[in-house]
Amino acid sequence: MLELIGLLVGMAAGLLFPWSIPSQWSLYVAAGLLAALDSALGGFRSRLKGEFKLEIFLSGTLGNAGIAAFLTWLGQRLGLPLYLAAVVVFGTRMFQNFAEIRRELLTSKPKRDKIEQDVVLGQDKDTK
Repeated sequence: MLELIGLLVGMAAGLLFPWSIPSQWSLYVAAGLLAALDSALGGFRSRLKGEFKLEIFLSGTLGNAGIAAFLTWLGQRLGLPLYLAAVVVFGTRMFQNFAEIRRELLTSKPKRDKIEQDVVLGQDKDTK
């Protein structure tokens, strides 16, 4: 529920206070957005699995954004599109996180039913 509230507040702030990004920052912003989306999907996946830890999420988010910004900056200095490395890595991880989230959401009910069935069958064996 807290995530939904945060999303709605962020969307409202974006609509109420529009601002534009200078064109020279566009690569940095694109790489940073991919890093943020990757971290958000990773956090959601770990929350679904019951493994979420705020310290790991925050350090991963800041680390991913830092690496993406550094690769973009270094690529601009060298005249190479190094930001594409961040795009490929974060894009791939986003698809992997999405696949795991989808799998977890689609199999969680059958998993619970199977566990409950195994528990009931195990209790039946103990009573015989």
